[in-house]
Amino acid sequence: MSITKRLYSYYLLLPALLIYVVFYVLPTLIGLFYSFTDWRLDSETIEFNGLYNFERIFTDETLLLAIKNTIIFAVVTVIGKNVLAILLAVALNMNLKTRNALRAIFYAPSIVSVLVISLLFTPMLRSEGLLNGILDAVGLDFLMMSWLTDPSIIMLTISGLSIWQYTGFQMAIYLAGLQSISKDYYEAARIDGAGSWSSFVHITLPLLWPAININVMLTLIGGLKVFSEVFVLTGGGPGNASQVIGTIILRAFGEGNWGLGTAVNTLLFIAVTLISIPLLLYMRRKEVQE
Repeated sequence: MSITKRLYSYYLLLPALLIYVVFYVLPTLIGLFYSFTDWRLDSETIEFNGLYNFERIFTDETLLLAIKNTIIFAVVTVIGKNVLAILLAVALNMNLKTRNALRAIFYAPSIVSVLVISLLFTPMLRSEGLLNGILDAVGLDFLMMSWLTDPSIIMLTISGLSIWQYTGFQMAIYLAGLQSISKDYYEAARIDGAGSWSSFVHITLPLLWPAININVMLTLIGGLKVFSEVFVLTGGGPGNASQVIGTIILRAFGEGNWGLGTAVNTLLFIAVTLISIPLLLYMRRKEVQE
């Protein structure tokens, strides 16, 4: 008994705990402190300025637009990725001869760099690009738009590209969830006269909640922290139309306004925490055990 205690001592956690504290907890606390200061590149002293940085965030039109764009991106991508991924997973869980090839095709974009995807799609999404050319050729010219320069649709364009790239990743998680559901439930439902839709609603969805929980949390946190897609596709433009919190943080640090940058970063951390934890607790209560 005493040997077991020595082998699995809690002291074994100390190296990992030390690394976690030094490289995550400590920088987070230091960043929290600097978010309440006027820390700037051109300032020789750092003064405590209370809530000034946070007041500026909620009074500056560009910063408010960035918060609005971040929320739009998060909501659209959470819904788009998860709804499409569930439909794909259900379809590719059937006995199709090509299902393995189709799974690989749909999953492939998620392992390609966002930078590469964005660089490939940029010329395709221009006004004279491939997408508008295809729409014109098939008689859908009324759908032709300035996908990357129209401020009214720019966030939907970026969201659509993210949905296209990562739906396959979410699909893989849903497929794993579907394959863990016992076929006995469907056999019993069929004997009772249940149809496909009834089986999907009353068997598949309830037993798929753990996978839904994981995917919603992943897509939500990823959506709130969006940066790469916006930075590569538009750089926050046209004007400031596609600025998000991530690009605002980069711009603040680039301008030497480090106090404001850490304040925006702190706000993002608080928002992710306050949204994710209650949602996670709510969704875990909805999970059904087989």
